[in-house]
Amino acid sequence: MSTLSTGNWVTAARLKVYPAMMLVLMLAGIVAYLATSTGMRDSQKNPIGTDFSQVWIAGTEVNAGHPEAPFYNEKHFPAQRAFFGEDTPIFGWHYPPFFLALASFLALFPYLMALAIWQFATLPLYAWAVVRITRLTKATEALDTKHVLIAALAFPAVLVNLAHGHNGFLTAALLAGGLLCLNKRPILAGVLFALLAYKPQFALVIPVALLAGAHWRTILSAIVTGVVMTAATLLAYGMDTWWAFKHSTIFTREVILEQGATGWYKIQSIFSAVRMLGGSVNEAYLVQGVATALVLAAVFWLWRSKADFRLKAAALMVASLLTTPYCLDYDLMLLGPALAFMVAHGMEKGFVPYEKTLLVLVWTAPIIARPIAFFAFLPFGVLVMLALFYVILSRAAAETGATRLISGQVAAA
Repeated sequence: MSTLSTGNWVTAARLKVYPAMMLVLMLAGIVAYLATSTGMRDSQKNPIGTDFSQVWIAGTEVNAGHPEAPFYNEKHFPAQRAFFGEDTPIFGWHYPPFFLALASFLALFPYLMALAIWQFATLPLYAWAVVRITRLTKATEALDTKHVLIAALAFPAVLVNLAHGHNGFLTAALLAGGLLCLNKRPILAGVLFALLAYKPQFALVIPVALLAGAHWRTILSAIVTGVVMTAATLLAYGMDTWWAFKHSTIFTREVILEQGATGWYKIQSIFSAVRMLGGSVNEAYLVQGVATALVLAAVFWLWRSKADFRLKAAALMVASLLTTPYCLDYDLMLLGPALAFMVAHGMEKGFVPYEKTLLVLVWTAPIIARPIAFFAFLPFGVLVMLALFYVILSRAAAETGATRLISGQVAAA
């Protein structure tokens, strides 16, 4: 327990070796995955890139002059199977019309080329954000950029995101980029935050934080950008597409979220944890609602306080995951920049008891949360995110003198 408390087992040598080993294993897994695939499908008959398959199909539907089609399962599902095969698993479209523009662009390329462009154009954005964040420290012993980059790429959520062909890299880059720009380039920060509108379930925390911190220029920039984006989609795709999106939210809510068609073990939310453990839909909404309100209140207090900005940024990223009833393991990409903010802070201020061990657990969560939930019915992902959020608040409270949630001096930890 003493070793876990001090975190002395997290040595500089291990931080150099183990992420590199993980990265090698990930690359080997990707090579094996591709080697056992045939055509555009893997050994399990799934499209390579799984979820990306329906994004590309949606793009082809837009380019064919039917931007409303992705929102109607009776049109979207047959289109997927017509291209990938009748025995191919189907994937639903749950994004607002904003994402159709990117989908239509990617559909201009052959499927596998589009997948490669999508993943390897957004992955560097995420990696860049992590490297920039770790430079936000006055620690005498600076973090080596090469090893930071290796750790960022070896973050297990990267492999999960690559396997699903998902948008986690872009989501993490936009949110982290907005936070990095917030104080010096507030207008650009607002633009980056507004671009996250394709993932509206993560947008609940951002306005609360910006209002609490009185970031008025960023708020105005985000509103203007959002209006322009909405007007552009109306001009490009028409009002019928927005009505189709509204109609599709019923299926998303009832089948995907409440009935858990995706699988409770895949969804890393408080709502899903309650449902997985046998709770009813109403009980899940109640627990999620109370948790969301408490987390939002904590974020408001934190961003109103004079706490270290790195703690505020890390809390916002974790809170974005805790306040939504629907986030999957590939969405845990947001924890990458959050960990970077915490490491940058800890390198300068010191780490409190158990913090280093917790950060390692959070780093591994994206790859082990799903199997732990599947076999042990334990919402590991939710638990470690709650623990990390608590540590962030505790550190902020101790450093601002708000309360004594941490025993002893941070510097002595």
